[in-house]
Amino acid sequence: MSPAKKKQAPVVLTEALAIRRAQAGDGEAFNFLYEMHKRRVYSLCLRMMKDPTAAEDLAQDAFLQLFRKISSFRGDSAFTTWLHRMTVNTVLMHLRKKKLPSISLDEVMEPHDDDSPRMEFGSLDPSLAGAIDRVTLERVVAELPPGYKEFFILHDVEGFEHNEIADKLGCSVGNSKSQLHKARLKLRHLLKEEAKKRLAAKTRMLESKARDAVS
Repeated sequence: MSPAKKKQAPVVLTEALAIRRAQAGDGEAFNFLYEMHKRRVYSLCLRMMKDPTAAEDLAQDAFLQLFRKISSFRGDSAFTTWLHRMTVNTVLMHLRKKKLPSISLDEVMEPHDDDSPRMEFGSLDPSLAGAIDRVTLERVVAELPPGYKEFFILHDVEGFEHNEIADKLGCSVGNSKSQLHKARLKLRHLLKEEAKKRLAAKTRMLESKARDAVS
């Protein structure tokens, strides 16, 4: 009588394993990644578009891009960071076909109850109409003190949760939240100063044109 064959333990699918299998064309592995990240991707699209229907369409577009480009993922950054950037780029390409997106200062800076990504596009702050666009925000973020900038980029730009940031930087969740709050306050101040400069420049230009018209 032949000895009974040992049953192989089922393989537990992890994100890393699913990525490798999806890169090899495994549809089930890709579906695993889709189920794991679909809420985060949709949440980001919704925050950027403020339109559930558009967010659903763009989330699907983002996963279509993921399907096409997953073979190019090399692990130089976290997969969540890579997917986040791909999603942001998908939405920005959509917005650029219409116009340069404006950013609501209040929506970017005001604290929320959840820890979802905060970088938002497409809504205009009436008090700063035409003054704050995506390019301006990126430039002002670069002016943040290094400590503030690190927390702001990890949370509001790259979409990491506070517990993930705490693990990555070796700090407490409370410290991560505190530093993010300080970074947002500093960024609000810098953006308002930028808005004042632009308003002053526009005023000078209009005054110059008025003088030229009467001379």
